[in-house]
Amino acid sequence: MSCWSTCSADRAGWDAGHRARQPVASVAAVRIESSVTAVSWVPLDCVEGGQRLQFHVGAAQYDDPPPDQLDDLESLLAAGRVRLANRLRGFVEVSDGRVVASGQSGQGHIGASGHPAGRGSGGLRGAPPPAAVGFAAVALPDLRPEPEQGDGWVRFSQTAGGLLSVGMPYRPVPGDPTRLAAPAAWTTLALTVHTDGRSEPALVGASPFPRHWVYDHSGRLVATSGVVDFSGWQADAWDPFTPWGGRDAPVRATAVETALERELSRVIIGSGPQWMRLRKGATLVSQGDPGDELYLLFDGLLAVEIDGATVAELGPGAVVGELALLEGGRRTATLRAVTACRVAAVPGDRIDRAALAELARTRGWPGPPGGGDGPA
Repeated sequence: MSCWSTCSADRAGWDAGHRARQPVASVAAVRIESSVTAVSWVPLDCVEGGQRLQFHVGAAQYDDPPPDQLDDLESLLAAGRVRLANRLRGFVEVSDGRVVASGQSGQGHIGASGHPAGRGSGGLRGAPPPAAVGFAAVALPDLRPEPEQGDGWVRFSQTAGGLLSVGMPYRPVPGDPTRLAAPAAWTTLALTVHTDGRSEPALVGASPFPRHWVYDHSGRLVATSGVVDFSGWQADAWDPFTPWGGRDAPVRATAVETALERELSRVIIGSGPQWMRLRKGATLVSQGDPGDELYLLFDGLLAVEIDGATVAELGPGAVVGELALLEGGRRTATLRAVTACRVAAVPGDRIDRAALAELARTRGWPGPPGGGDGPA
């Protein structure tokens, strides 16, 4: 990842409140700066149980996906298009190839309350949502452990989040009366800055709900959380199961889908798909079976297996099943759920064949003996 490099004279413009590990180095030092940002949003139809009613009657709304390029975080927050954001900035001062100073800044943010008319899904577009009893979203204190330093690098980290504006049943102690409380959501980011100018952003922990997208220093979308687990979050969104209670939650971050897959996903969702839920370990399609449907992995992780060996793992946004539609109608791989999954399926004849051929050409997975170069 790219960084900014500047000389280290007077840097009063660096964000107030940064944490410098050492005094500012001499004017001969080179300063390398980078950043990573996470935004959290609620995807379509990802809420389960009794809480779904709020979305179906319009008292709450799902979110439209954030942009692929993050250029104006403040506008997204002000418009209420994301629920939470976590921005971490870090710098190192380098002289003679050694780190002589470093520091970090950044903070968490809460999106604007309310759901503007026409935003997201779940209510009547263009009409104000009905009044509802709820909770105001509340930011929790940012957590910033001391940076780690190694030979030629410094790793910064930051946890940011808050209590979401939704009330859920909560029983602090077994046997106590159940009460309504606002659950916590969060992301934990890491940013490693190297003396050679490289930087490595990472999502290293997060609440199981909602979805989290990660952007690099240039604002490019680079990773997403692979699983949205509302039920698991509902059970563990309280102390001591949060970073503020001393525990973080591991997260499966996945690569970002291609621009072509994003375009095809919009076509699939707009084509009246059949929605399916797969349990962990369930098979979506089996190698060699006939197939005439195209699939969009909306949530979860799928393993691609060829001749019994796993050759790839797919995350949310992946479009699969194109080769069976292009070549003979037989599945070229088995797709198995690594986690619980939500999948949208449409008949292949609803999708432009040229787009399917282009998708197949971009695939780098090895095919089974006798041909094929993509999943399923």
